[in-house]
Amino acid sequence: MSLLKLLMHLSPFLVAHLFVSGNTIGCKALTSNKPVFSSGPVYAVARSPLDGIAVRSSGPAEPPIKAPSLSPQVKKPPSLSPQGITPPRPSPQGIAPPRPSPEISPRSSAPIIAAVIFSFVVIIPSVVMPFILRARWRGKSEQDPQDVEDHHIKHVPGMPVRFSYQELYVATNNFNERLGRGGFGSVFKGKLGDGTQIAVKRLEKRGQGMSAFLAEAEAIGSLHHFNLVRLIGFCAEKSSRLLVFEYLSNGSLDNWIFMNVQGSFLDWQTRKKIIVDIAKGLAYLHEDCRHTIIHLDVKPQNILLDSSFHAKIADFGLSKLINRDMSQVQISMRGTPGYLAPEWRQPLGRITVKVDIYSFGIVLLEIVCARRNVDQSQPESAFHLLTMLQKKADHQDGVIDIVENLDEYTRSDREEITRMIKVAAWCLQDDPERRPLMSTVLKVLEGVMEVDSNINYRFSHAMISSPAGNNHISSAPPPASVLSNPR
Repeated sequence: MSLLKLLMHLSPFLVAHLFVSGNTIGCKALTSNKPVFSSGPVYAVARSPLDGIAVRSSGPAEPPIKAPSLSPQVKKPPSLSPQGITPPRPSPQGIAPPRPSPEISPRSSAPIIAAVIFSFVVIIPSVVMPFILRARWRGKSEQDPQDVEDHHIKHVPGMPVRFSYQELYVATNNFNERLGRGGFGSVFKGKLGDGTQIAVKRLEKRGQGMSAFLAEAEAIGSLHHFNLVRLIGFCAEKSSRLLVFEYLSNGSLDNWIFMNVQGSFLDWQTRKKIIVDIAKGLAYLHEDCRHTIIHLDVKPQNILLDSSFHAKIADFGLSKLINRDMSQVQISMRGTPGYLAPEWRQPLGRITVKVDIYSFGIVLLEIVCARRNVDQSQPESAFHLLTMLQKKADHQDGVIDIVENLDEYTRSDREEITRMIKVAAWCLQDDPERRPLMSTVLKVLEGVMEVDSNINYRFSHAMISSPAGNNHISSAPPPASVLSNPR
């Protein structure tokens, strides 16, 4: 269709060119000795006896001015030549007079012009257009379904930068340095052209992996908070799905509270700062965003630490966005065993932000006690951390006894540790309504409010054995982000 439009636009210019060519035939002949016949204005041609240059004038020629003659006037017979036109001089002997060129009129050239226009406007498009339409149809039929999915990826809200696959290939040196690996992909260390260090998460499975990509990108792409891992950009080309995050040099929290990575565990002040950072990040997700965001997989593996040990929440692959006017949402069970709230066992599965608060309570206990919630390496009496807390709470101020090596802490630190354990127990209440909001937790941690005095230490779910590690329960596709894996 575009070719047809082009020919229709060019046809007036072709016609004009043909007419102009017809009128210029006489002009080209002026340089010869032949008389000129033109369909335009009448031209008179005279030969100069001196240089033979053809001179032309338009319209009727003025009569020649003659010098007065001294000889007696002799009447000449009337000339048959038209008035004002000098008759041709006799040719020199032996040279035949020039023959007049055949007259070219617009009427005689009209059929030729019509045929040319008809061929350009009708015949050529009718032959070419079927091939063009067939090529377009074939191109649409062979379109990769992933290109259709890419259209949605291009419009991820708040996405900072879209990288090409080649750019990330170069930045990661052909994905050479692996930081960790998870169920749906791996994370690689890289460096951008300006020297910025990045962590590139590459999804390696399709189908449900795409859902994980969209969930994480849409959830974190427009979020900006110091205690959330910053998403720098993404890549979506054909089958490639990559997320580009800021690189946090100290890796995940579990490397520091469960393992003797640097020769000693984190000191109490550093751990207290990490707890406050996590609370700030969750309070922002629950109460300060345009949509309420339930993370659904809060655990030490999803808490990353920068070079100054500031904590940042990562992995939004299982997260759920709900409108602020909605208090709960019905979704299938998802998360990590050992961090799942008891309401997940209810048939309807009506979930609120309180499931994150429960998970935060478990993480808080693990940071304070420097051990996992479920630790099979411990004696049977200390196998489950909540069971220990439930037993120690029967004694006045006995909750701190779940912490090992108390002699290493000062009296002031012990008071803070006791308050932290009570905050954790408050977050672990069986009834979600009795758990505080994260903004309330943050106020207690900062010393602005006091802990609820009516905490129930009877955890009915504490006796349920939960496997340790990163095994996920999820009927929703994506497991936790591989950014949570060891750095």
